[in-house]
Amino acid sequence: MMGPAHSLSGAAAWLGVGAAAAAWGYSMPWPVLVVGALICAGAALAPDLDHKSATISRAFGPVSRLLCEIVDKLSYAVYQATRSAGDPRRSGGHRTLTHTWVWAVLVGAGCSAAAIWGGRWAVLAILFVHLVLAVEGLLWRAARVSSDVLVWLLGATSAWILAGVLDQPGNGSNWLFTEPGQEYLWLGLPIVLGALVHDIGDALTISGCPILWPIPIGRKRWYPIGPPKFMRFRAGSWVEMKVLMPVFMLAGGVGGAAALGFI
Repeated sequence: MMGPAHSLSGAAAWLGVGAAAAAWGYSMPWPVLVVGALICAGAALAPDLDHKSATISRAFGPVSRLLCEIVDKLSYAVYQATRSAGDPRRSGGHRTLTHTWVWAVLVGAGCSAAAIWGGRWAVLAILFVHLVLAVEGLLWRAARVSSDVLVWLLGATSAWILAGVLDQPGNGSNWLFTEPGQEYLWLGLPIVLGALVHDIGDALTISGCPILWPIPIGRKRWYPIGPPKFMRFRAGSWVEMKVLMPVFMLAGGVGGAAALGFI
């Protein structure tokens, strides 16, 4: 799928988690619901860090472009080192390592660890990166005609304000993980979810997605998971724009209302 649909699906997924958490007695304070949805929307763009033409490659100027090149080469090297006899030859690393559950879990766990051990500045950095990506995905038309610096300033300002809101007693810095020193441990959850939602979205397209690597399926270790081929679509097609995106918006609205106790 394309960036806007990925981000919208990420936000909707977190709002759905908020509804489920409320039903199970772990209601999210509204700042956790809002910040988690924005982080998840941003994280849903991150697996395309292996593609030099993706939204994330442009989001942070030369830094993200360089990082995309490094991740693409790393992903290709891992593919070459682990592919089975049934896996095809490739010329690049797109839709390999960063499109797996392993990557999603490692990145989410790394961000949670950074939030715990790195303190406030690590939390601000995590929020900044994902809020910039959320703006690029959810407000992509406005972001593309705006200066990168303006988008970065919006991300930095929003990160500072939202961190301050979360730090207030009862606003959710210690949501779900309540022991002293576990503030913001939950930040990894929307990051994992966003990456997995991205992978599931890509699995719906013609190429499929190797979400289950390194678990072998048949003769392939990088098996492209997906529905039957007649149910798949091309990225950016009318199915994505006219069907899936309105569904994501409706699902997110219902999930958010349920999470906040309105329905």
